[in-house]
Amino acid sequence: MCRTPAVNGRPYRGGMAATDGNGWVDCRCGHRHWGRYGAAGLLLIRDGPLVHDGPLVHDGPLVHDGPLVHDGPLVHDGPPVHVGFIRTGPVAAPEVLLQLRASWTHEGGRWGLLGGARDSHEGVEQAALREAAEEGGVEPGAVEVLGVLTGVDHVDWRYTYVLGIARAALQPRPMTAESDELRWVPLPDVPTLPLHHGLYSAWPGLTSGINAALADA
Repeated sequence: MCRTPAVNGRPYRGGMAATDGNGWVDCRCGHRHWGRYGAAGLLLIRDGPLVHDGPLVHDGPLVHDGPLVHDGPLVHDGPPVHVGFIRTGPVAAPEVLLQLRASWTHEGGRWGLLGGARDSHEGVEQAALREAAEEGGVEPGAVEVLGVLTGVDHVDWRYTYVLGIARAALQPRPMTAESDELRWVPLPDVPTLPLHHGLYSAWPGLTSGINAALADA
C-alpha cells in the first residue's frame, strides 16, 4: 500500500502517480533526498532562434516558368518589395528547458529541470522522459537522448541528468501544480537565474557535457 508522499511536512499535491519510487531517503551525506531509488531530470536542449544582423542575401536565381503578362501601367505606392530573397545570419545559443518550481515545493521559487523520483523498474532515461511528460507535456518521441551525466552520487542516493535534444517542435506547459512556469532559456543566461541548489552546483560540469554532446550530435 502506498502512502501519500509529503513535502515539507505537508501532503504532496503535485498530481504525480503513486509509484514505488516516491519517498524520502535519509542519506549518509546528512540530507534527505526525494526518490527511494534515486532521481533523474531531463536536460532538454533545442536550437536557438535565427538571428539576423546583416543584409538580405539571395543564393539562387529568380525563376519564372511562364510568360510575363501585363496589360496596364505598373503602379506601386508602398515600400520596396523583395521577391525570392532569404534572410541569413548566425544561430543564437542553444536553449534549455527550465521549470520554475512552485512556491510550496522543495526549493520553491527556484529554477530547475523537469524530473523526479525513479521507480524500481525504470532506467534513468525512462524516468526522466516520463517525468517530463507528466510535469511538462513533453512528448518522449520528440526527444533524442544524447547521453547521461551524473549530478551527485552519494551511494545511498544518486541524481542523474539525462541530456536530450528536441527533434520536433515542442510546446511544454505546466501539467501539475509543481510548476509555476516552463521557459526555454539560452545556455549563457542559465547562471543568471536563481537556480535550484543542486542544478547550480552541477551547472559548470553540465555545460561542458552539453557542449561535447552537441558537437557530436
